[in-house]
Amino acid sequence: MSASGGTKAIVAALGANLAIAVAKFVAFAFSGSSSMLAEGVHSIADSGNQGLLLLGGKKAKREATPEHPFGYGRERYIYGFLVSIVLFTIGGVFALYEGYEKIKHPHEVENWYWPVGVLVFAIIAEGFSFRTAIKESNEIRGKLTWSQFVRRAKAPELPVVLLEDFGALVGLVLALGGVGLSLITHDGVWDGIGTICIGALLVLIALVLAAETKSLLLGEAADADQVAKIREALVDGKTVTGLIHMRTLHLGPEELLVAAKVAVQHDDTAAEVARAIDAAEARVREAVPIARVIYLEPDILRTTTSE
Repeated sequence: MSASGGTKAIVAALGANLAIAVAKFVAFAFSGSSSMLAEGVHSIADSGNQGLLLLGGKKAKREATPEHPFGYGRERYIYGFLVSIVLFTIGGVFALYEGYEKIKHPHEVENWYWPVGVLVFAIIAEGFSFRTAIKESNEIRGKLTWSQFVRRAKAPELPVVLLEDFGALVGLVLALGGVGLSLITHDGVWDGIGTICIGALLVLIALVLAAETKSLLLGEAADADQVAKIREALVDGKTVTGLIHMRTLHLGPEELLVAAKVAVQHDDTAAEVARAIDAAEARVREAVPIARVIYLEPDILRTTTSE
């Protein structure tokens, strides 16, 4: 994922969520709808999440230091994980609590045109943000399905924004349904039920995000296509005759560490081996440009034979 693409989607989501949050709180003040309050807090949480993603992207650009010789690329993963925590606690748990309180102490929705009007506006604004995230994701998604893209993406920003926007749109529909049923039945319990559904949805999305970003924090290897390209680039069949073993690790979304033991001829001189290693590194960087940290160890390939 390009940094510009991710930033564009984040900024679009941030602008939409700030405008929607203000509108939802105004609607809550006039109507007393718990769905609107939960949705307002949800939008505030989402706005904070986009701020965290922008902050993480900025911090990840810092140069490597002696204390952190591989740089700060994983800062983006840390802030992505924080987003899942914020979405779970401030968004999901609060909505569940507010929904429970509304079911326990129901009251009719007042000035219904405020929440309905705001929800329609919010659906349009969130739809624009979601469309931007889809457009940016399609540029790098390739042939992957959406679930595969979310699971395999090494840059956390677009999957986070995609899931947030999707959850926001579904939540808005649930809120509209809760408010609508409350108006039709004159029973505020439906508003509380809609709020609980919003909370359950946010908790589910937060758990998915937490699982994916946790995997990135632990350290993920390059994808299968990149591994195949690296393997092919390492071996030239002349000086580097084979690959004994290899490990890859993402130091950040756009920085890959490659460590490998390669086989060389037993009668090669030290100078020939050094030139072969340099050439292999150059081939790997050309094949997979994000492979920026490469450690290659030459060895003699030993085969065992059984009598």
